[in-house]
Amino acid sequence: MARGLATRFWLVAAAALTILGAPAPAGAQDAPVNTLAQLFKRLGSCWQPPPPRSGDPGMEITVVLSFRRDGSLLGKPSIAYETPSVSDEDRIRYETALATTLQRCTPMPFTDELGGAVAGRPLRMRFDARRTKST
Repeated sequence: MARGLATRFWLVAAAALTILGAPAPAGAQDAPVNTLAQLFKRLGSCWQPPPPRSGDPGMEITVVLSFRRDGSLLGKPSIAYETPSVSDEDRIRYETALATTLQRCTPMPFTDELGGAVAGRPLRMRFDARRTKST
C-alpha cells in the first residue's frame, strides 16, 4: 500500500510541476538555512494547503525526503502517513499542495555546514492542514 501512495504522489507531483514549471521567485527564500529548525520552518512557510471546501476537515501528511548538499531533493520523497478518513479527491488535492510546496521551497539554500550535515539523510516532515470548527 505504501508503494501505491508513493506512486500516486509522484504522479500528482509530476502534474503539479508541469503546471508550475517556473522556478521559485527570489526573495526571503534565498536567506541561508543553517539549522534543522530553520529548515523545518522554511518548509512550513512554503506549505499552502488547498482552499477549504464545505465539509473538508483538512488532513495531515507526513513525508520522508532527503536533500543533496546543494539543497536540491535527492530521490523521490515518499508519503509515510496520510489522514485515512479523507476522500480520494481531497487526498489528491492535498498531495498536489505538498508537491507544490516542495517545488516552491527547493532547492533549499543551505549553508555549507548544514548541507554537509543533512546530505543524503532521510528527514521526516509533517504538514498538518486539519481545520477545527470554531464554537
